[in-house]
Amino acid sequence: MLKVWNMLLVILAFSLSLFGTFLTRSGVLNSIHSFTEGSIGPWFLGFICFVVAGSLLLVFKRLPLLRSKTRLESLVSREATFLYNNLLLVALCLTILWGVIFPILTEAVRGEQITVSGPYYNFFLRIFGLPLLLLMGIGPLVAWRRASLRSLGRSFAWPAGIALAFGVVLLLLGAGSSWIGLLAYTFAAFVLGSIGYEFARGTRARHALTGGSWLAAFSELVARNRRRYGGYIVHAAVVLLAIGVVGSNAYDKVSEQTLSAGQSMSIGHYGLTYNKLVRRQGANDTEFRAVLGVHKNGNRIGTLESGKNSYPAEQQTSNEVGIRTDYLTGEDLFVITDQINPNGTIAFKVLVKPLVNLIWLAGIVFLIGSLVALWPSAVEQRRLADRYRELRAYARA
Repeated sequence: MLKVWNMLLVILAFSLSLFGTFLTRSGVLNSIHSFTEGSIGPWFLGFICFVVAGSLLLVFKRLPLLRSKTRLESLVSREATFLYNNLLLVALCLTILWGVIFPILTEAVRGEQITVSGPYYNFFLRIFGLPLLLLMGIGPLVAWRRASLRSLGRSFAWPAGIALAFGVVLLLLGAGSSWIGLLAYTFAAFVLGSIGYEFARGTRARHALTGGSWLAAFSELVARNRRRYGGYIVHAAVVLLAIGVVGSNAYDKVSEQTLSAGQSMSIGHYGLTYNKLVRRQGANDTEFRAVLGVHKNGNRIGTLESGKNSYPAEQQTSNEVGIRTDYLTGEDLFVITDQINPNGTIAFKVLVKPLVNLIWLAGIVFLIGSLVALWPSAVEQRRLADRYRELRAYARA
């Protein structure tokens, strides 16, 4: 199904990758990645037009081969959830694209560059991201082709119960201060509950069929359908990513204060004392570092350096952020030196970002799920071994 749609998505993804490179390297758009400007812009734009036109021409010529033999039978089916997922991702992609090219269009039409800021992207991330998160939990529980209300109720009972209980617990713990965070965490619990339910249901069926230990039944279940259950692990990785992103933005703490040497400030359960300013000469820059003592719950846990680098040749200054990670709680402490004043005082901006470590953990889980999905089955391994032996015999001959 949807072969033409899939081909168009492939073309769109590749073309936008080229377009992003064009924007940052041609000098059309101001970017931190635009280290230099060159004459490659028009040539690159011409290549993008050639790729898009050539790809669309190939799709048009091969329409008879790409026509689907089957049709979407019901709007309540697993195929439909895939389509909804695709549409939301494309909508999110197009809103981001509009935010990127909007300054170029306003400059071309009105002669002034108007940019969109963080709230624009955050708004559409909430509008499209929350339904996407929910669909990841609904998809595995919905039957192929057509689902009945009875089967949906039976499949959704456990995951929905887990999500509801988790939401109540979060409310009791005070997480209701951000409705976006509460909603995202409840949806995340629903997705993880649905994934766990699928693993449990499959393992129970395999154990009833073959007997033996539960671990053997679980291993055989995954081995017999690596793509399906590897995909579930990838879904779990995306959920961890969402939890980390939401936690670090919806429940973060921010404090700004100007300190003299010896003065302190606090944020959450952290205390920071500005000790001194250190100046160091690098190979091509001058480094200024504010040294701060860090306390957590009244106990000293070390020091942190935050400051700026000055590059005389380029006449540029960069912020060097001080970061301390607590691997036990999964939160990061960020210290930004906003301004170093001539009188010796320094304006600090301090942020506490919870659950940031889940973003990195999500990458590891994603790789594990991909390996599970890509690892060949026993039949495929035997086929590969036979092919390898044939090639060796051919090479010897």
